Amino acid sequence: MHRRWLVNRTNAEYLAYLSRAASISPVFAQVLINRGIRTVSDVHDFLHPSLTALSDPFDLPGMKEAIERIKAARHLGEKVLVHGDYDADGLTATAITVSALRTAGLDAGFFIPHRMVHGYGFHAAGVEAAEKAGARLIITVDCGIGSFEAADRARDMGIDVIITDHHEPVVKGAKGKRHRAENTAEDQQDFMVPNAVAVINPKLSPHVSHLTVLCGAGIAFKLAQAMAADKDLNFSPDDLLPLLDLAALGTVADVVPLVGDNRIMVRDAMPYIQSGSRRGLRALKQAAGLGGRKIKAGLLSYTLVPRINAAGRIADAHDVVRLLLSAQEDEAYELAVWLERLNGERQRIEETVFQGALERMQQTDADAVIMMAHETWHQGVLGIVASKIAEAFHLPAFMFSIEEGIAKGSARSIPAFDLCRGLEQCRDLLLSFGGHKQAAGVKLRAGDLPAFEQRMKEIFRRETSGEDREHLIEIHAAVTLSDVNSALMREIERLEPFGHGNPEPLLGAKNLNVVGAKVVGSRHLKLKVKNGPLSLDAIGFDMGGMIDDLVPTVPYDAAFTPAYNEWNGNRYLQLVLRGLRPSA
Repeated sequence: MHRRWLVNRTNAEYLAYLSRAASISPVFAQVLINRGIRTVSDVHDFLHPSLTALSDPFDLPGMKEAIERIKAARHLGEKVLVHGDYDADGLTATAITVSALRTAGLDAGFFIPHRMVHGYGFHAAGVEAAEKAGARLIITVDCGIGSFEAADRARDMGIDVIITDHHEPVVKGAKGKRHRAENTAEDQQDFMVPNAVAVINPKLSPHVSHLTVLCGAGIAFKLAQAMAADKDLNFSPDDLLPLLDLAALGTVADVVPLVGDNRIMVRDAMPYIQSGSRRGLRALKQAAGLGGRKIKAGLLSYTLVPRINAAGRIADAHDVVRLLLSAQEDEAYELAVWLERLNGERQRIEETVFQGALERMQQTDADAVIMMAHETWHQGVLGIVASKIAEAFHLPAFMFSIEEGIAKGSARSIPAFDLCRGLEQCRDLLLSFGGHKQAAGVKLRAGDLPAFEQRMKEIFRRETSGEDREHLIEIHAAVTLSDVNSALMREIERLEPFGHGNPEPLLGAKNLNVVGAKVVGSRHLKLKVKNGPLSLDAIGFDMGGMIDDLVPTVPYDAAFTPAYNEWNGNRYLQLVLRGLRPSA
């Protein structure tokens, strides 16, 4: 695959000014500028985030109406049902909302749909669960923005609905009957929303564009934040703080940008997750073998998050919320061990599907959208496999499981291609779809798959260019080896938490000598890079195949992330390679 390297540079005089005025190194100043942090005040705000800087939850349309309805439910002694989702974002959002409501003195239960039985979203089963529980109010989290029929059914049964969601709303004029929410403002008129007492979704209003980065758990936290701001509810700011760990988990799990409120929530949550103040997460850390490891956002993404997701992928996720809310050590540990076992099973199923997909890819010459379907593929792992395929081939990937003539699947995209925009243009071929620009769920008749594949390929080719389809290595600052030292590392650490929208800085250095190259662990490239008398260790994960092409007498350019390697009690600086090429 062709990889294009891009270095964004800044005027040298301005770079020197920002470095001096903000008391940071020129390299760090360049990294910040390339993240859109261009003034001294921006630098200060980014490097010193605080919970007091969280946005006002009442900026979100529908929040005032939601709080008034919750207050009425408390006053009337009504039962409330929180309707969640089976992924980590939806499960943590459910736990946040149930916990806040119960702390405020409401009788709150929850319903988590089963992936295989109910499918995604707020449907009739959730309304029936509310009626059975005697609930007079349903609050959806991480779902509901397109659930018109379910909202109508609830209203017909005398049950009010508050929708909190972050998924793409239905555009006005789409086929089918659509209702407007009673609290709809003028700036929402391009969208159709379910008939609910309140609809909270930042994507409905251009005035809260800074909050569109929130995931379902983030919006649930904003609801709790609004509850804490209302003096008539028995819920204080002190009650809000213990919910940060759940908001952080959902935020990391949903791979939303770690900027603004998201960055503040995740950063301030780390001490709570580290200390194990929540019994369920403490038990889950123990079952995962994390021991005393320092908890960072990246570690969460491949340890706790997959385990929380495992139940929703291959089993019933209802008990995950029990784990997150548990006050009993024995119960929490028993549920954590159950999740650990499920995660192992999920990994085995995922690997089987992934290898099957790779075998198919070897027989095709993909140059546009990748679409595959099979009768035996497990629906619960299709999203993960689609993500791996999209990353490996740098093309949008659709993975489907076929049952009784219906294809249900997941799609993952590349940054240059908006999945939802593409799916809107295929609406006539689809039974249902929904999601984000980069991830979506899709359902259609299996017989329509060839036509759907052909149209998606045409849309992709029309809406992207050759450069869009290249794998871009975007370097945040050009450096020399002398720039890479412990002082720079201390500055880089101030950027944490790292994740989508706030990645670890990728640095680039030219004209380096490569010495001592060898393959370790069967497929990783280990070597030293030198520039004059200076040298640093470097490792390229999964780059071992390059070793036969390296020429000791040729200078190389390297793209890398500096990191500390800790081994046997020793700690030293090394470069984690992301790219290596002969110098021009």
